[in-house]
Amino acid sequence: MRYASITERLADLGSGKWAVHFRARAMAAEGAEVLELTIGEPDIPPEKELLDECSRAMHAGRTRYSAGRGDPALLDILAEKYTSRSGRTVTPENVLCFPGTQTALFAVMTGLVETGDEVLVADPLYATYEGVIRANGAELRSVPLYARNRFHLDPADLEKAITPRCRVLLLNSPHNPTGAVLSRDELEAIGEVCRRHDLWIVSDEVYEELVFEGAFASPFDIPELAERTIALSSISKSHAAPGFRSGWAIGPKEFCSRLLPVSETMLFGGQPFIADMTAYALSRPSPAAARMREAYHRRAQFVTTFLGNTTGARPIMPEGGMFILLDVRDSGLSGEDFAWGLLESEGVAVMPGASFGEEARGFVRVSLTVPDERMEEACTRIARFAENAVAPKRAGGWA
Repeated sequence: MRYASITERLADLGSGKWAVHFRARAMAAEGAEVLELTIGEPDIPPEKELLDECSRAMHAGRTRYSAGRGDPALLDILAEKYTSRSGRTVTPENVLCFPGTQTALFAVMTGLVETGDEVLVADPLYATYEGVIRANGAELRSVPLYARNRFHLDPADLEKAITPRCRVLLLNSPHNPTGAVLSRDELEAIGEVCRRHDLWIVSDEVYEELVFEGAFASPFDIPELAERTIALSSISKSHAAPGFRSGWAIGPKEFCSRLLPVSETMLFGGQPFIADMTAYALSRPSPAAARMREAYHRRAQFVTTFLGNTTGARPIMPEGGMFILLDVRDSGLSGEDFAWGLLESEGVAVMPGASFGEEARGFVRVSLTVPDERMEEACTRIARFAENAVAPKRAGGWA
C-alpha cells in the first residue's frame, strides 16, 4: 500500500525520543521502584475551583459545538490578558484557540512554511519541534546554544545560521530543556536580526508563569516586533492542567484570518466546557503557578547544591521552567548511555539529552516535578551512578 510522504518525514520523530520514559513506566508496572524524572507533568492537581467550573459548565449544557476561532468569552479574556501584558490593544481577531500548545504550533507552522523553507531553532530544543517543522516539508536550521553562555541565544550565532530559505525563528523562553530565560534586551537584539531578514517569530511561552527571578519578556510585547510575532501558550503548565488540552495562538489579525480556515479544517472548535474553565482560570492569578514556581526553584537549587561537586553529573542552574540539565560528559558516557544506565542500575528515569538535539548529547534532563524527598533520593542515586561511572576512568581503565 502507498502512504503520504509525511509518514516518512516523521518516521523517526515520534515517541521513540521518550523510550527511557516508557521503559521506566513498564518497569514500574512490573513492580520495580522507579523514581520518574522524565516528563514535564506538574506534580500538583489543578485547583479545585477550575474543576468545579468545568463540571458546572458541562452540567449547564456547555457540551455542544463551538466557534472555529474559539469560544467568545475565552477570546475576550485572552484579548484582555495580552492587552494588559503588551500595553497595546489586542482584540479577539488577534486570537485563535487550540487544544493545547502542540496543536497550535502544528497549525501555525502549517500556515507559515512549506517544502523548501527552513525554520531556525535554538539547539537544544523541545523534542517535538523538528516534527512540526518537517511535517510541512520544511527543514530545521539549528542555532547552537552553549552552556558557557547559560544557553542564551546569541544574535551573532543566529545571524550566521540564516540562509535565503529561512522563514521563521522558533523561540522558547523560558526554555525547555535548559531553563534559560531571555530578557527584553536580548529579545530586542534577536528581533532586530529577524527584522533585517524578514523572519517570522513564533514564541512558545508555555512556561511564562515559571520564571524564578525577574520578569518574563516576550517578543510579542515589543512594539517593533508585534507584526511578525505569534505567541503560543496554554494552561497546561500555568494551571497544572495538561490533560485539558487548552491552548491558543496570539498574532497579527491578518495572520489569524489566514490561519483560521486551516484551524477549522483541523478542528472546528474545542469543547465549550473547557473554554469556560480556561476563561475562569485566566481571569485571576494562578495559585498553582505560584506554588510550582516556588517548588521548582527550590528543587533546582537543591539539585545544584547536592550535585555541585559530583564528578560526572554537573548541574546547570535553570532560570525558569520545570527542568534542570546535568552535564554528564565527564562521566565518559553519552547522555543516552547515562540515562539508560541510571535507569537500569539505580531505578532513576531521566531524559537523554539527544532527545533535545545535537548540542544536548552530553547532557541529561531531570524533571523537577517530584516531591522534595524523592528528589533528594534521586540525587543520591544519580551521584552514586556518576561516581561509579567515573571510577574506571580515574583508574586508567579507559583509553
